[in-house]
Amino acid sequence: MKIYNTMTKQKEEFVPLEANTVKMYTCGQTVYNHIHMGNARFYVVYDAIRRYLEYRGYNVEFVQNFTDIDDKTIQRANEEGISTIEIAEKYIASTIADLDALNIQPATFNPRVTQEMPEIIAMVAELIERGYAYENTGTVYYAVNSFLQYGKLSKKNIDDLEAGARVEVEAGKKNPMDFVLWKPAKPGEPSWQSPWGDGRPGWHIECSAMVRKYLGDEIDIHGGGQDLIFPHHENEIAQSEALTGKNFARVWMHCGMITVDHKKMSKSRGNFATLKEIAEKYPYDVLRFFFLSGHYRMPMEFTDAAITAAQQGLARIKNCHNSITHALESATNSGETPNAGEYFNDFTRAMDDDFNTADAITAIFELVKHVNTQLQNHPPKAFLTANLSTLEKMLDILGLSTPKQETPDAEIESLITARQAARKNKDFAESDRIRDQLISMGIILEDTREGVRWHRA
Repeated sequence: MKIYNTMTKQKEEFVPLEANTVKMYTCGQTVYNHIHMGNARFYVVYDAIRRYLEYRGYNVEFVQNFTDIDDKTIQRANEEGISTIEIAEKYIASTIADLDALNIQPATFNPRVTQEMPEIIAMVAELIERGYAYENTGTVYYAVNSFLQYGKLSKKNIDDLEAGARVEVEAGKKNPMDFVLWKPAKPGEPSWQSPWGDGRPGWHIECSAMVRKYLGDEIDIHGGGQDLIFPHHENEIAQSEALTGKNFARVWMHCGMITVDHKKMSKSRGNFATLKEIAEKYPYDVLRFFFLSGHYRMPMEFTDAAITAAQQGLARIKNCHNSITHALESATNSGETPNAGEYFNDFTRAMDDDFNTADAITAIFELVKHVNTQLQNHPPKAFLTANLSTLEKMLDILGLSTPKQETPDAEIESLITARQAARKNKDFAESDRIRDQLISMGIILEDTREGVRWHRA
C-alpha cells in the first residue's frame, strides 16, 4: 500500500511504527457553525481511509479534535447572546449529527481544547524552558529561528517569509515570523490560569499537545485540508519536533478543497452552503458518494449537476443490489459460476494506490455492468451470491452501507432521566458521561426552570 506524503511529495510504501497499529490524527472542526460541504468532504475522506486501513487488518487509533475556544467561537457566542460553552455544545452536537448521517465512524478520541489546558500549558512551559519560546507581557511566542528545519513541510524559505509583507509585525515579537503559543486574556473573554497570567492558547499548540497526549511523540498519519499545510501543520512540526527530537508524523496527508466557481468554499468567503442545507435536497449517502467520487488530493467543484450525477450513479449501484436480491429468490444452483474476484482485486488495487476512491468506485461500476449483463441470462445462485457479497464488501469499506437509524424518543428520555438522577446524587462524572453520549447522538439539552428540554441538532 502506497500513500502520497506531502513531506516528500511522492508516494511511499506505508510502514507503520507498530506492526498492527496505525496512529492517526486529523485536525477537526472549530465549532462555531454547522459544517459546510468542504468540512464534510474532509470528514468523509478520512473516514474512508480509516475504514480501508481497518479492512487491511490494522487497529486504527484515530484522534480528531474539536476546537471549542477560538476568536470565532467567542464572536459567535456574542452574536447569539450565549456562552462559548453553549456555542460549543450546540455545534458539536450539530457536527456529530451530520457525521452520523454521513455514516462516519466515531473517532477513538474526540478531545476538546478546553479540556486539555494542563497539557497545553505544560507544553508551552517546556518550549520556554528549552529555549524555543519566550514570553513578553503575558504573550508567549514560538521563536521560529530556533527550529532550523522550519519550512520543511510547506517548502517555504524562512528568509523569504520574513522578507515578505504577508506577516504583520507585532510589538513584542523578536522576529516577524514568530507565532503565538499563549495569549493574555481580554475583558469578558474565557481564560485559564497560567504561569504567564490568565489567557488562552494559540491555535497551533493545541493540536501538538493533543497529539502528544493521546498518541505519543510519533504518529503514523497526520491529516488535514490542504489549507492547513502552512502555517498550521508547519508550526505543529516545529513545536513537537523541537521538544522530542523525533519525526512527528511518518506521513502527512492533505485533502483537496471543495470549490465554488473554482474558488475555495469557506465561511470567510461567504460562498459556502452548510451540509444540512444541501441535505434538504440530496440524501446524505448521495453526498458521501459524491465526496468519494474524486481523488482525495484533487479539488472538487460543487455544482448541482455534479451532485445529480452522483445521485444517479449511486442509484444504479443500489438498483443492481436490489436486482441481485430479487433474482436470488428464484435462482437455482445449476450452471457455471463466473469468477467475481477480479472486480474486488481492481477495487483493492485502487485503494492500495493512495486511497484512490475514484478508481475504486469505477471497479464497483464494472461489477455492476457485468452483473446487469449476466442477469439477462438467469445466472445460478452461486454467481448471484458471490457478486452480492463482493458488492456489499466494497460498499461497506467505503462506508456506503446503510447508516444507523435515528434513536427513538423513549431511549433519549430514559437517558435524560438517568442524567438527572446522577446530578441529584452529585455523581457528576456519570452525568457528564451521559451528556456526552446524548451529544454523540445529536441531542441538544437545555436546562430550564421547568426542567430539561431537548431537541435534535
